Amino acid sequence: MTRLFMLLALTPALCLAQSPADSGPAPSNVGNAEYPRIHSDLRVTFRIEAPEARKVQLVPGMGRVENNGYNGLGKDPYDMVRDDKGVWTVTTPPVVPGFHYYWFLVDGVPVNDPGSETFFGFNRQTGGVEVPGPGVDFYLPKDVPHGVVRIQPYHSRITDTVRTAYVYTPPDYDANHDARYPVLYLQHGGGEDETGWTRQGHANFILDNLIAEGKARPMIVVMDRGYARKPGEPPRQQWGGPASTTLEEVFLREIIPMIDARYRTIADRDHRAMAGLSMGSGQTFQITCRNLDTFSHIGLFSRPPDQDIELKTVFGGLFIDAGAFNRRVHLFYWNAGTAEPRIYQTGKALTGALKAMGVDTVWVESPGLAHEWQTWRLALNDFAPRLFRKP
Repeated sequence: MTRLFMLLALTPALCLAQSPADSGPAPSNVGNAEYPRIHSDLRVTFRIEAPEARKVQLVPGMGRVENNGYNGLGKDPYDMVRDDKGVWTVTTPPVVPGFHYYWFLVDGVPVNDPGSETFFGFNRQTGGVEVPGPGVDFYLPKDVPHGVVRIQPYHSRITDTVRTAYVYTPPDYDANHDARYPVLYLQHGGGEDETGWTRQGHANFILDNLIAEGKARPMIVVMDRGYARKPGEPPRQQWGGPASTTLEEVFLREIIPMIDARYRTIADRDHRAMAGLSMGSGQTFQITCRNLDTFSHIGLFSRPPDQDIELKTVFGGLFIDAGAFNRRVHLFYWNAGTAEPRIYQTGKALTGALKAMGVDTVWVESPGLAHEWQTWRLALNDFAPRLFRKP
């Protein structure tokens, strides 16, 4: 099968142009769009032309969610104000830096902002705004050697569909033909797809920067779709949660063998990791813990409290023999934002209970961040340097 290669140019230039009014277009705007505009105090002004509308609101993508905290753009919809030309405007209070989904509600109808790029989230193309944080550049493209993100289609016999993996190869991959690399399988969250970790998460730039600084080992990163069901399998099982093993089968029987055959991997468990965010962390937990002969590094970012876990019986009593688990798993990493209440509290409690059982875990929290991409960017930036360090 022919491989399609592309140097990732999936995000607009990430810079903040200042105007005399001390605000500038968001780096996520399309073309020369002036709005949304980011103010120096991190307020954001949104605008949309809708002369026939009677009511327009700005809706933060997450809003109030009990389990997940809220979007750093705000907790509730903002009412917008119409001028005499039919242009509706609102300026938010200062927001949390990072990437935030949003849309407009025009007379009750969800509408994406024509001034912003769209990203696959909430199971559809959804608007998003990037709010740069002062002095925060670990996920921005820098003047360093860049890896390549390759689009790798393949036919899945299990699902009888054509699936697509996004495969990051490190900067020296095409020049150093004798080198082989460890692999990180990196999963997106619910309502998103295999483009999320590059489009919203900038995983490729995070890895480029870490590798250039000597903080992370050069590695291949595979980002695949987190939904899989066999012909005739009910749609409710497509999420790959405990009720379905289809995604697990696709990984073990198709994705991993394909990657090992087509890329220069170090094809053993000591050099294979899996991590994911939200829904993807639940999938990671299930797939890795059921297959420790395949994986030795595990990363759970914002693992949802979707079920009660009995640590002494889950996965056939895997954690009872903590010593055996610790010898097989080189890294068992958990991360959550402190502003995603139940996820944070549940994760902290579970890792505490695991440690009490003697299981080696790493717990890292992101202060003030909720269930959104800035949390997961930070998690990857902290997780990747820890990988593949054991001889």
